[in-house]
Amino acid sequence: MTQFLPSRHPQQHSKRVPICLMGLWLTLALPLSGFAATSLQSNVAGDEMLILEDHIDSTLTADPIEEFIQEHDDTSIYVGQDDLWERIRNGFNIPDIDSEYTAKHENWYASRPDYVKRMLERSQKYLFHIVEEVEKRGMPTEIALLPMIESAYNPQAYSRSHASGIWQFVPATGKDYGLKQNYWADKRRDVTAATNAALTYLQRLHGMFGSWDLALAAYNAGEGTVSRAIERNRKQGLPTDYQHLRLPEETKNYVPKLQAIKNIVFKPDEFGLSLVDIPNKPYFTRVLAPKQIDAKLAAELAEISPEELSALNPSYNRPVIVSNNEVHQLLLPTWAADRFKENLANYDKPLTSWKTYSAKRGERIDYIARKFNIGVSELREVNDLTGKKKIMTSRPILVPNGFSADANIVQASFDENISVKEDNASTENESRATRTIRYKVKRGDTVSSLADKFNVEKSHLLSTNRISAGQLKAGQIIKVVTRQASTQRASSRYVAGSHKKKYSTTSSRYISHKAKKSSKTSHRRTRVSSKIH
Repeated sequence: MTQFLPSRHPQQHSKRVPICLMGLWLTLALPLSGFAATSLQSNVAGDEMLILEDHIDSTLTADPIEEFIQEHDDTSIYVGQDDLWERIRNGFNIPDIDSEYTAKHENWYASRPDYVKRMLERSQKYLFHIVEEVEKRGMPTEIALLPMIESAYNPQAYSRSHASGIWQFVPATGKDYGLKQNYWADKRRDVTAATNAALTYLQRLHGMFGSWDLALAAYNAGEGTVSRAIERNRKQGLPTDYQHLRLPEETKNYVPKLQAIKNIVFKPDEFGLSLVDIPNKPYFTRVLAPKQIDAKLAAELAEISPEELSALNPSYNRPVIVSNNEVHQLLLPTWAADRFKENLANYDKPLTSWKTYSAKRGERIDYIARKFNIGVSELREVNDLTGKKKIMTSRPILVPNGFSADANIVQASFDENISVKEDNASTENESRATRTIRYKVKRGDTVSSLADKFNVEKSHLLSTNRISAGQLKAGQIIKVVTRQASTQRASSRYVAGSHKKKYSTTSSRYISHKAKKSSKTSHRRTRVSSKIH
């Protein structure tokens, strides 16, 4: 039987520092080059998961991480420490547990240095932020290492029980903690939102059970499972601490796995491992972005790779990023934020190259592909279409925007609440759909010519933009709201945006995952859609 031993970490109580760093060791399960689009592996909790994307460059030359490390200097250090790992070690505050399970997992990691290296490299982008959030709440920094055993710090991790993101929330629990999941985005994969939700949930569990080992067990197996195990032992007059409870095998391994990661972070040399350098400073910052923008374009304006944009903004499901608000926030590397703002301010071409098309039941997919000049395979991947030749029920699908060649159309608007329920896309609804366009006025344009161009009333143009005919000037941006007739089905009827759950801005490919295996659903572990108007 295992038992609690005195802490082996002498600095354990000196400072409260986030747990995030421990999790870095576990994440590096995939090869350094390329993407492991559909590889199955088990997380440290023993839950099989499908890694949708996992790109780590084999060279760090001109790599964002290397640039991050090179820019590191003593004047920007937080809490007087150069090394984030030391900050994490100083915040360890969960009593150590030593058992045969812990030794088994220590040996497992020690025998897989490449796995550990890749996991830690992935965590470089996120760990500082998580440590900060853990410390703000006065939580032990071991918690910051938890994503290492949940997802190996892979934001695209998806388990057989439908858990998603670095914290592995299942759909229902994600909704309970404000992580929306719809056609455009899955906030369970949003690193900052999911971290906030996970820490809130863990604090609640700690309040329920009074100890971190029981809180962690409940995070893994559900509070009901742990509560029943405690009550069962109480009735039998047995101890009710974590190590004496009858819990699922996965849960019995859960805390010892975190302990193994903690031990490795504390003294990596003892296991023949080394920690990846992580400066004690922010890796990313938030910037305001337009209401809709192609993910690829956003990366170009920030002068970063699509892979980097996807790694920091993994929640978006589609190739165009959409928000209900006029502006929303993207995460960018700290050194890329000003570049993005400046390039966006000087950019006067279309921000989106996609729109939604209401496909009717029975319409052939190859016909739609030809109609919008897109490959059949890409059309299927973008829209999660099955291998069938025809659309089974009416539904909106993403297609290339026919206006993308008009450099004066600055932006066509999307409704974030587009529905993917196929029975909601009727021909009747098509005739009432509208779209909003931001248009840059050219020399020679008049109110009459623009009204004819967009098939709207002159009075509508003037009232929408609150101008008189004499106030129209070249270079001015005006807003045009057009109503789509049923005969205009090839033009922008719904404009959509954002790369989808199995899609990464890192590539023009959409990683399609079909892991629909049935398994018992963990409390943390479909896609919700909404309607376009």
